[in-house]
Amino acid sequence: MGNTASAGNSGPKIRSDCRISLELTASGGMEINLSSKVISMYGNSIRQLVEDMLDYFGIKNVRVNLDDKGALPFVLMARLEAAVKQLVKTERVFLPEEKNNHQEPSSPDRFRFTRLYLPGNSPALMLNAGIHQPDGLILDLEDSVAQDKKYEARYLVRNALRSLDFMGAEKMVRINQLPGGLKDLEHIVPYGVDLILIPKCEGPEQVLAVEKEIKRIRKDARILLMPIIESALGIERAFDVAVASQDVVAMTIGLEDYTADLGVKRTPGAKESFYARSRLVNACKAAGIQAIDSVFSDVADMDGLKNAVQASRSLGFDGMGCIHPRQIKYIKEGFLPDKDEMEKAKKIIMAYEDAQKSGLGVVSLGTKMIDAPVVKRAERIIKLALGQGLLPKDWRNEQGSHHEA
Repeated sequence: MGNTASAGNSGPKIRSDCRISLELTASGGMEINLSSKVISMYGNSIRQLVEDMLDYFGIKNVRVNLDDKGALPFVLMARLEAAVKQLVKTERVFLPEEKNNHQEPSSPDRFRFTRLYLPGNSPALMLNAGIHQPDGLILDLEDSVAQDKKYEARYLVRNALRSLDFMGAEKMVRINQLPGGLKDLEHIVPYGVDLILIPKCEGPEQVLAVEKEIKRIRKDARILLMPIIESALGIERAFDVAVASQDVVAMTIGLEDYTADLGVKRTPGAKESFYARSRLVNACKAAGIQAIDSVFSDVADMDGLKNAVQASRSLGFDGMGCIHPRQIKYIKEGFLPDKDEMEKAKKIIMAYEDAQKSGLGVVSLGTKMIDAPVVKRAERIIKLALGQGLLPKDWRNEQGSHHEA
């Protein structure tokens, strides 16, 4: 360990973050040099937080240079702790107050139409992300974080899990590729994460390694898992991955890495990934888990996104990833049943229930026969509609819903 350390980000385009540099000195106590646009309002509280944390970690003689760009306390705390732990070896942690413990824990069968990726080392993008109402918010420690920033990003993601208002979104974290990603778990497992995404997954052994490390850290934890398939080998072993653990509730595909592994370009028509996506969907359905499609990478092409959503749904996917908030609305709308689908599903279920009461296994609706598989599809549509508030719970009692062909 050296005598100097730093953490955080600074620059003209940086906001809601800070840059902290520490230099241990032989004497002189704490010297705090603070630069901030809000120094007149919050300078004293910022200095007090720095002093309290340094005292907590037993650092008495140090020169601190802090360039504040509007960082909230949980961000300041993450940056300072990351810098401190480059200077001193300690198992102590300095946690912000937990503000989101009112949120209900997640469940395996909740809807995951949309999941929004947030770079794990960029607090400005995290702060109000829940307002866009994605089904899940992913604090990303992998591809969106530069290699030399991954260490400090862990502290920021940990503090964000405790401090952010996720506004009902599932709290997700994408860890780094194994085996390095196992080190990320110490910073997220005890702090309220609902679901962990496992990147570059190519077999059940990676899922089991994550599951084992979670139980080592916290035996009573029930943290859901979503492996990401990103290679040809992963696709061929997709079913084995899907059934590796009861905590695997969904599986997704990363098409940028998959097409790179094939040595082909990713195209709008996605013919190059048709086999892989179909095989992943089939593996998920066979395993009884959700199949989640890759992200649509052109954030300006809304027509292209709508077409991609339609294609994704037609293959059997249950949702897609998002890289920009503007994509959420179109993806969610694309995966929800429309009015005609809901009306048809209601008629099918009501007709089938009447047939069951009469002891019949099949029944016709118009010119089409209704049997168990058709009813199962209808039940799924009704479940989606009820879960999203598109139908009232007493929809069977709605006038005109019964026996209309």
